[in-house]
Amino acid sequence: MSVSERLYGWRDRLLASAAFHRWAARFPLTRPVAQRQAQALFDLCAGAVYAQVLVACVQLRLFEFLAEGSRSAAEVAERCGLPPDSAERLLGAATALKLVQRRGSDRFGLGLLGAASLGNPGIAAMVAHGAVLYGDLADPVALLRRGRGGTSLAAFWPYAGGDSSPEPDAVEPYTRLMAASQPLVAEQILDGYPFGRHRSLLDVGGGDGTFLAAVARRAPDLRLVLFDLPAVAALARSRFARDGLGGRATTVGGSFLEDPLPPGSDVATLIRVIHDHDDEAASAILRAVHAALPPGGILVVAEPMGGSAGSERMGDAYFAIYLTAMGTGRVRTPAQLEALLRGAGFAAIRSVRTSIPLMTGIMTASRV
Repeated sequence: MSVSERLYGWRDRLLASAAFHRWAARFPLTRPVAQRQAQALFDLCAGAVYAQVLVACVQLRLFEFLAEGSRSAAEVAERCGLPPDSAERLLGAATALKLVQRRGSDRFGLGLLGAASLGNPGIAAMVAHGAVLYGDLADPVALLRRGRGGTSLAAFWPYAGGDSSPEPDAVEPYTRLMAASQPLVAEQILDGYPFGRHRSLLDVGGGDGTFLAAVARRAPDLRLVLFDLPAVAALARSRFARDGLGGRATTVGGSFLEDPLPPGSDVATLIRVIHDHDDEAASAILRAVHAALPPGGILVVAEPMGGSAGSERMGDAYFAIYLTAMGTGRVRTPAQLEALLRGAGFAAIRSVRTSIPLMTGIMTASRV
């Protein structure tokens, strides 16, 4: 056994000792560390309850109500249709989680996190979507042991089961979810990469066009091309018409696993696409993009990445388990994604720093 392994073993035995914890909690120099570790461990145990407090706040539209001005517990009870005792319990729990802030003896306003959630519509969408995910996580060991498919989450994403031509009713729910969660991700990408230097952008798997609409505002001279499943591309076409982008934006329906991508663009994007697919399918998508780009064309990949400082919980915990329930895909480290890109023929691969790595990681690559 190596020296490091022996040291780790000693540390683990020490931390597993109840006597050591009692001593650490009393000793002045170690007391703050012991308290932080105890809090972190309890947060892991209580995380499901915390999440349900947020669910209740969102479903009751509590944040919108408090945004109008501070309210008493009685006013919240009346507005939300809750018994007074339940309203007080919810407000107390939300205050502890910084979703709500106490304003005087019996007044409540928005907390730091409650106010922030109002500026991010994706939060409410993720909360609503959580009901699908939590059902699959009721027995996490069974989920990890089972084969692919058969989950509620797999049914929510029809392409996860290999359906390359789903009906419009099947694509609308997940397209709405992606659109709601896209704005903050789009801002991170647009702050990290200057699309205005290009003449035409091909967004592969572009959903209802939310990302391209954001690009259009930053790069007014850029031509826009969206490729997605036919039913999804139809939603994007309607959106572009509503946004007055019909003259700049083209939509093409097809499967990026089966059909060639439209050529003619000098930059392409894959926004939260590659991590939805296993290596074989991911490599096929990257080869298709490589074939559609001209020499010197640029690919921008943006998605949660594993092993990246600042995004460990999002990439290695949340999305790793989420994709297990979904039945397809995997979270990759930048090194693993780079290997796929090189295997597809790309070069000059580099990571791009984002201001909030929790939201997304970015890599760019050039077609040689």
